[in-house]
Amino acid sequence: MSRTSRVYARGRVPLLAASTGLISVAALFTASPAQAALPTPIAESTARTYLYELTVATEDRTGYDRDLFPHWSNQGNNCNTREVILQRDGDNVETDNSCAAVSGSWYSPYDGATWSSASDLDIDHLVPLAEAWDSGADSWTTAEREAFANDRTRPQLLAVTNSVNRAKGDKDPAEWLPPRGAYHCVYARAWIQVKHSYDLSVDSAERDALREALNTC
Repeated sequence: MSRTSRVYARGRVPLLAASTGLISVAALFTASPAQAALPTPIAESTARTYLYELTVATEDRTGYDRDLFPHWSNQGNNCNTREVILQRDGDNVETDNSCAAVSGSWYSPYDGATWSSASDLDIDHLVPLAEAWDSGADSWTTAEREAFANDRTRPQLLAVTNSVNRAKGDKDPAEWLPPRGAYHCVYARAWIQVKHSYDLSVDSAERDALREALNTC
């Protein structure tokens, strides 16, 4: 082979294919094969309990800067967080020596679109970085903000259609929900889980919108 390539498929152990043979790189991932794409969020009943445990507070974006959340950190094997999520969320993903995805197939659950080029995808912070800042992350250390921005364990990072992600921007569920209504339940459960895990607050409109989204479950 003229270059090293990596091929990833949902439900399979990731393998590094090189002229010397196949080497497991499963350590790159924290999600099990059954959790391809977004790690399974908490159940609806748990989400309802967590929602009412969240502090309700007015948001304040004073002092926010995206650079305060170091993101797309090095995850080893020449891969950063974006590249690892692309590998996790895609089918038959092949990467080059720099870990960039050069082929594969990705399904965007926000809008139901399927893509064959990684350039058509963004990695969404389900709870946006600015939203986290508004809700309590302004008091975190830089290391804590980096951990949040690169969290692969909780349902916080997801490969989605880039134009849809950019339409979302920094909006919370009172202002934006995925255009595909069938995903509202999962989205709300994931949002609540992330906010609860990080002890972030919600505003009243956000809380009401999350409650309504849970009614679609």
